[in-house]
Amino acid sequence: MSTIVGIWNFQSQSSETLALQGQRLMKKMRHYPSDASAVWQDEDMFVGCHDRWITEESVNQVVPYHDPISGLVITADAIIDNREELFEALGINRAEGSQLSDVLLILKAYQKWGEYTPKYLIGDFAFMIWDTKKHQLYGARDWSGNRTLYYYHTSSQFAFSTLMEPLFQTGDIQKKMSTPWMAEFLTMAGMTESLDIKGTVYEDILQLPPAHAIILTEQHSHIFQYGTLLPEEPLRLRSNGEYEEAFRDVFTQAVKSKVRTRLGVASTLSGGLDSGAVVSYASKILAEQGKSLQTYSYVPIAGFDDWTSATLVPDERPYIEETLKYIGNVQGNYLDFADRNPLTEVDSWLDFLEMPYKYFENSFWIRGIFEQAQQQGAGVLLTGARGNFTISWGPALDYYAVLLKKFQWTKLYRELKLYGHKTGVGRSRLLPIIHSKAFPKWNQAAASKERPNPLVWINADMARQTGMVERVKQQEEWLVGREVQNAFDVRLEKFKNLAIANKNGAMTSKISEHYGVWERDPTSDARVVRFCLSIPVGQYVQDGMDRALIRRATAGDLPDKVRLNQKVRGMQPADWVQRMQPQWSSFTEELRDLCKDPKVAAWMNTTTIMKALEKIGEHPQANAAAHPATRMLMRSLIVGRFIRNLA
Repeated sequence: MSTIVGIWNFQSQSSETLALQGQRLMKKMRHYPSDASAVWQDEDMFVGCHDRWITEESVNQVVPYHDPISGLVITADAIIDNREELFEALGINRAEGSQLSDVLLILKAYQKWGEYTPKYLIGDFAFMIWDTKKHQLYGARDWSGNRTLYYYHTSSQFAFSTLMEPLFQTGDIQKKMSTPWMAEFLTMAGMTESLDIKGTVYEDILQLPPAHAIILTEQHSHIFQYGTLLPEEPLRLRSNGEYEEAFRDVFTQAVKSKVRTRLGVASTLSGGLDSGAVVSYASKILAEQGKSLQTYSYVPIAGFDDWTSATLVPDERPYIEETLKYIGNVQGNYLDFADRNPLTEVDSWLDFLEMPYKYFENSFWIRGIFEQAQQQGAGVLLTGARGNFTISWGPALDYYAVLLKKFQWTKLYRELKLYGHKTGVGRSRLLPIIHSKAFPKWNQAAASKERPNPLVWINADMARQTGMVERVKQQEEWLVGREVQNAFDVRLEKFKNLAIANKNGAMTSKISEHYGVWERDPTSDARVVRFCLSIPVGQYVQDGMDRALIRRATAGDLPDKVRLNQKVRGMQPADWVQRMQPQWSSFTEELRDLCKDPKVAAWMNTTTIMKALEKIGEHPQANAAAHPATRMLMRSLIVGRFIRNLA
């Protein structure tokens, strides 16, 4: 992985001034782990790279690289996964390809395909190519946005960087918060930050969206989407066995490409199917290479007061242990990070994310695991983060709602009988849920009452000034006027909505850069995504089994206790409030202080925050972790600190 920068001056400026600007950008990224650092410059363009050598092919590579024959200069933050496929398409023999770095492979692809290059690339990448002959800059970001690429464009300059902070070092722009972005952040449901896929928290800084490319000349700029992760056509095979074999082929290919590193390989591991499948496949591949796999598993603190229901498992050790014993060639590590909680992590996350964030509950163990991976010499940290919507998708109740609507009652009756046997849930409890999913309009009144008010967190005056009141009203009318989203719509949205990819990609990219350990997720590999989206829903739900494809396909790869478990699921981390109890008074004191700050109060609804403080009280129990008011308080502190630090 690498941190890259560049500046293109449109107006006459001395090369010395350009070099000084560029070096200020490079200096700002110097504290990130790297193995080499280099720059390239001509009269108008400066490009640089702090390079981290993750793969064997990247060792001693020169980035930025200047090809004197073509006049092309490339700087890149990239790992390319479909190397063999590209070698064949580009006419590169095996001997030459084995020595070719991913950066040079991208350059060769560009020389063949030009602006269409990223359509042929699979992996994590953000790169810029400067054409010294045409005076043209071209760049692209990968399909899922796993590498970030920020920029600003003024009348005198275009500058880009892996990170936002270096861009302020040119002196051409000021650090000013984007009002539209923050207004959306405070009103968007769930984890969504902003619907503006080019916007950032800063007014003058934009980002190249995932699956997009940019072409820039002195006369014009053009940003375009080069493709999507959605499959072109459905995949129809003849039998369950053929689908399982096809899955194993594509998933093996993805995992094998993700463990390519000259350093150690580590993985997160829960008691579920996604990370279990990743670890199982990776351990076998690494064994063939004479390597072993380190796994890291979060567990609750000692003395955790388990407030969760019987179907939730906050401590997944029994299932993790089964997986570790079954797979082999794995060194398991159980980590409780007893000295950490979401509050202790805020400053660190604001620092490397460069923006406020909502996903605080898991922050302490995610960062802790990256620290462990770094200390143990890993170059790659595998996850199964996107698996719920790819390899282990399979929403049984939504599928049964489809059967009900299609009057396939015989099949529905059989499925419910089998599903009830596997889950321990009777038909009398299942049928009302299935009916509400099949005919959501009958339940719209109840659904609208259950939806939280999106305006509850934002200052009322700010909501009016930014037009969010009207936008929320229109959104509510849209929701009432359509059927409630089912699991099929939600899944497609995960891969079509690039705002979601921006949020996921920023976290993946920046924590990887910070620790010098590249997070790689085989469950979000473009080949895996397209395969999983292309096959019939009946492969995911059958014979009373949800997540049916991966349960069948991992027979022999995962223990049955994990593979066939449909009665309980893991919950991380249910202990976050209990962890914060010793610091709760300082937490609430800081919130009250933030509410008195006019800069913070201009953005957030301090009345709502104070009411939430009163509701939760000074001595919350562990079960307050599930309370919406508690989550809003923690998010308010994160946003408040960001605003105060910015001032």
